[in-house]
Amino acid sequence: MSQKTYRSRATTRPGDKKMKDLDSQLQGVQTAAIAGHVRPDGDCVGSCLATYNYIKDNYPQIQVDLYLEPIPNIFKFLKRSEEIIHECTEHEPYDLFIAQDCGDTGRLGEAAQYFTAAKKTICIDHHISNQSFADENYIFPHASSASELVFELLDEKKISREIAECIYVGIIHDTGVFQYSSTSAKTMNVAGRLMNMGIDFTEIVDKTFYTKTYQQNRIMGQALVQSRLELGGAVITSVVTKEQMEEFEVLPKHLDGIVSQLRVTKDVEAAVFLYETEDGYKVSMRSNGGMDVARVAMEYGGGGHIRAAGVSMEGNADEIIEKILEEMKKQLPSDVSEI
Repeated sequence: MSQKTYRSRATTRPGDKKMKDLDSQLQGVQTAAIAGHVRPDGDCVGSCLATYNYIKDNYPQIQVDLYLEPIPNIFKFLKRSEEIIHECTEHEPYDLFIAQDCGDTGRLGEAAQYFTAAKKTICIDHHISNQSFADENYIFPHASSASELVFELLDEKKISREIAECIYVGIIHDTGVFQYSSTSAKTMNVAGRLMNMGIDFTEIVDKTFYTKTYQQNRIMGQALVQSRLELGGAVITSVVTKEQMEEFEVLPKHLDGIVSQLRVTKDVEAAVFLYETEDGYKVSMRSNGGMDVARVAMEYGGGGHIRAAGVSMEGNADEIIEKILEEMKKQLPSDVSEI
């Protein structure tokens, strides 16, 4: 196992032994379920598939199921992605339920019913808003990704090239290909060890992170053109409506990357991107370091990390942006917050 050096916590409920590895948790287990957060991103998909493949490869006697909402096409090259279950139906209680990259049960979507009924639950996560909701919790908010934490919990000798691909995908997507501040020397060390397992790391980066379809480029251009600077230029905002998604022939999963592109606008402290859903708007926030956007998201029932957070909100876009900006003002210097 790799050495744990994060300044954080691996927590348990009273009477539980501290979780040190996944193998010990699988002893005696006959049925297991794995799930991540709704609207799965690269880290969610990568970490969940890594654990799923590890169990399938090394514990064939365990019946294991993986539940995720439909994943972006760019991740469908990952081993056994076609086995992901998208619909949750009635099922006998699982012996073990593993929640990954998920800050609370509400983020599990329909799979939360399996978590509640399971005989034992585990959570592997790096969201600062996570309050240790499982029986055993491996939570390190300073880690780059849930995928990096999964790597720590697996026996490295049992990690195949295909599992390494899953973990690498998760790490690069939650670190912006190693550009975000959550990237540590430890992250780079893990990435190097994954590279040594024979993965085609350059192709993975190009095809899953940088390559965009023509439609994705068009909707990103639209979002940038209609963006607005707020709070004296400290915050940049943009909104994509359902009508625009239909016009540009894109789905919500195709909007990845827009908020990150807004964030790199010169001199802004934070970026706020909204896209319309059936019952309101999904709000994504990114910070350049001077603002804790997780604090803003948690004010409205969301969560995330200091520099990357999100929340779902009801109302019209202008009202939502106004609420978000009011919270962001509290973290800005007084001369800016008075604008």
